[in-house]
Amino acid sequence: MAINNKTYNINLVDGIDSPALAVFPEIIQQNIQNAITIGQNENHNILRPHVKTVKCKEPILMAMRHGVYKYKCSTISEAEMLGDAGAKDVLICSQLSKTKAQRFNELLRKFPDTHFSSIIDNIPSAIVLSEVFSDSSVSIFIDINIGMDRTGIPPNQVLRLIKSVRKLPNIKIQGFHCYEGHISASDPIVRKALSEATFTQLNEIRIQAEQFIGKTLKLVIGGSPTFSFYANKPNVECSPGTIFLWDSGYSKLYKELPFTPAAVVLTRIIAIVSKHKLCLDLGYKAVASDSPLPRITFPDIPNYKVVGQYEEHMTVEVPSTAKYKVGDPWLGIPVHICPTVNLYEELIPIINGNQQKTWKVIARDRKITI
Repeated sequence: MAINNKTYNINLVDGIDSPALAVFPEIIQQNIQNAITIGQNENHNILRPHVKTVKCKEPILMAMRHGVYKYKCSTISEAEMLGDAGAKDVLICSQLSKTKAQRFNELLRKFPDTHFSSIIDNIPSAIVLSEVFSDSSVSIFIDINIGMDRTGIPPNQVLRLIKSVRKLPNIKIQGFHCYEGHISASDPIVRKALSEATFTQLNEIRIQAEQFIGKTLKLVIGGSPTFSFYANKPNVECSPGTIFLWDSGYSKLYKELPFTPAAVVLTRIIAIVSKHKLCLDLGYKAVASDSPLPRITFPDIPNYKVVGQYEEHMTVEVPSTAKYKVGDPWLGIPVHICPTVNLYEELIPIINGNQQKTWKVIARDRKITI
């Protein structure tokens, strides 16, 4: 059996067990090219994509073939994956405990050709890095809380922190990091206005810091919904991550952005519950459960309603189950692709309808070798 969709075609689908996460490299390639077009200013490509979405090397290698060599990540495993892929510059955007700082130091020794950096938002964390890197040095970005209220130092305390950090040995301040994920308005005019206000505030801080330190500082900012607004700003690097695979959540919210979902979940009907309800093998363990129902959309099903999801099952209401049978395959587009990828050991690439060698989601492991 084959699944024929105007965007997603899969031949011999009977040979693929479900649930499975299939990806379409040709769409990923186009998404990367579109992101580069958005992020290209007159001097250079400002992209520093976040790899938390893909967690495997193949999309990274695709981006590197287009000259994208700077990346952002969240974990030591993701950083190791990037070092192994040959990335030139990697920023870990999570503050490091002493244990992780020691692993981070080992990472730098293993991949001397990759420039690694991390973030801090307080003096104790800076002291940890200074002590762990006592026989070398470490690059850091100051993490600023501009309204996300998750990590980061308040803007009015940044200069004070810089003055304290400057007294510590072995630490090199490279710039500032800010994740403004709270700027999520679907209206691009509103989203742009909020982004511009954020940049103005951060740039004022940067100018003051540059005068104090005496060197140019970078600003890492801009997730997938906002990075287009920073493309022409000076000394900015943008870190969209969802742009590789996209999803139905962002497709609905940000219709003006030129990205197409490149990952679909293959699921099957495993039970006909009643005249109007059927059950799929699509539980929490197959599609991310952080969003409210529905957590997935089915482009080939004209009328349906997701009514329940459990560890291994998803129940769906349809006008009539008479047209369906147990074993029928469905394709679904996750609402939130990033944590969905983390649920799978491997991705199944499909080119011209045919299955290719699987991509190992290597960075879903908490530890690879370091």
